[in-house]
Amino acid sequence: MNWWQAGIIYQIYPRSFQDTNEDGVGDIQGVIRRLPYLVELGVDAIWLSPIFTSPMADFGYDIADYTDVDPLFGSLADLDNLIDAAHRCQLKLILDLVPNHTSDQHPWFRESKSSRDHPKRDWYIWRDPRPDGGPPNNWLSEFGGSGWKLDSNTDQYYYHTFLSAQPDLNWRNPSVRSAMHDVMRFWLRRGIDGFRVDAVWYLLKDDRFRDNPPNPAYRPGGLPRDALVPVYTADLPEVQSAIAGMRRVVDEFPDRVLLGEIYLPIERLVAYYGRNLDGVHFPFNFALLTAHWDAITIAKLVEEYEAALPTGGWPNWVLGNHDRPRLASRIGPDQARVAAMLLMTLRGTPTLYYGDEIGMLQAAIAPEDVRDPFERNVPGIGVGRDGCRTPMQWDGSSFAGFSAVQPWLPIAADFREKNVEIFRQDKASLYWLYRRLIQLRRNHPALAQGTYSSVTACGEVLLFVRGLPEDRVLIALNMGDKPVPVTFAKEDLPGWVLLSSFGDRDNQELTGHVDLRGNEGLIVKLSSSGTPQRRRVGVEVDRRGSG
Repeated sequence: MNWWQAGIIYQIYPRSFQDTNEDGVGDIQGVIRRLPYLVELGVDAIWLSPIFTSPMADFGYDIADYTDVDPLFGSLADLDNLIDAAHRCQLKLILDLVPNHTSDQHPWFRESKSSRDHPKRDWYIWRDPRPDGGPPNNWLSEFGGSGWKLDSNTDQYYYHTFLSAQPDLNWRNPSVRSAMHDVMRFWLRRGIDGFRVDAVWYLLKDDRFRDNPPNPAYRPGGLPRDALVPVYTADLPEVQSAIAGMRRVVDEFPDRVLLGEIYLPIERLVAYYGRNLDGVHFPFNFALLTAHWDAITIAKLVEEYEAALPTGGWPNWVLGNHDRPRLASRIGPDQARVAAMLLMTLRGTPTLYYGDEIGMLQAAIAPEDVRDPFERNVPGIGVGRDGCRTPMQWDGSSFAGFSAVQPWLPIAADFREKNVEIFRQDKASLYWLYRRLIQLRRNHPALAQGTYSSVTACGEVLLFVRGLPEDRVLIALNMGDKPVPVTFAKEDLPGWVLLSSFGDRDNQELTGHVDLRGNEGLIVKLSSSGTPQRRRVGVEVDRRGSG
């Protein structure tokens, strides 16, 4: 298997991981300092949110120089040191690539806006006003308001999918593609192991600039951007050729990976593998970020995803990231243990968001502390992302061991009770559960390489099997708070518990049935005797017990 198939990816939001120069913002040296922690946890790859030169209008997703590091985070030499240090620790390093747009401070855009006749004018999307002087069409910004901004110097509008300080590049221009490919090669030659490509489904826009149609499902009070269906501004078929071009660049370098950020329904998501698997190695699957947390919904989601994958397409799962509310707040701290077991046992590559291994909660952010431009542009409807980006809780000292000074965002209120130092000392903690789950994946090939077979989902109980001919493992997850008896077929026994989410009955032998406690997950090694090739196991769930 490739490393990106067998391994576990850990996302770091650099501003919030570790501050070493006492400015209240995390930095590259902070990531280097915490590499031993990542090795201890057991992850295989680090994905860094953007660290490039930026005015920070959108905290690094507005890039002014693709080939240098912002002084806020350190220097290019610091990043080179991180690459080397990570590789010495047997860790891969993935960088964010933000190809859809630049900062309005990028030299490319400054040249583009200087004159209608400048050679780089067509590097961005420019259009004349309507006869009344208004925007060229009805396209909206994801962050609220029109997606067009008038440049009074040249009397044309430029398009921005996000902030007006983030003008969109024109990916229909071959020079833009070539320039971005050169950016990729710059970092690949420095030794990074791949890219996570930001907002990749937005790269191409309609070349006829047609109005997006109204969304019949939109209701007042929703996100302004949802008032229209983005038929002409997102997920255009032509985007696949742009992604295939990026993939060819990555393939020039051995053992590298290209991952895509794509928020689309599963039936559209899978197109980004490419017609001949020449797209991204995998598009991030965000379905669990918004799914209703119950056994039947999750089972259906997994089966639909598995069925939709193209032949040879590799699956992946995400439970948290820098744009969505914290996992433990979405489903509750008790179910966070069950979620950890689900993430680490489903077929495919898991991505773990920093702090989820200690159950960090969505922090409450006072109005005066809001930093997120999305929340500032569209206030009052709960779109702020600051609450999932608060500093990592390392210990119970001032500022949670993240910094010696007041951090850029407030520390979560529970940091003295919920931090790495305390959880390291408690073998029953969520942190230790993640460590054991990660080690279990390494010890049991079925969990990393095996097939996925659904057994049943009823009430609040989800059962599935990961299997190889020589290794069959049953995962039993109780997504409710009431106990449920589970009975095993004789041919699958004897079996034994490899791991309980409570950590208190490892190696327990199973000879008939097991009482699955409320909020408990079990990983059970099944007998390999009898019919080892079977994909399904015989189990029966007492539906009365599931309430």
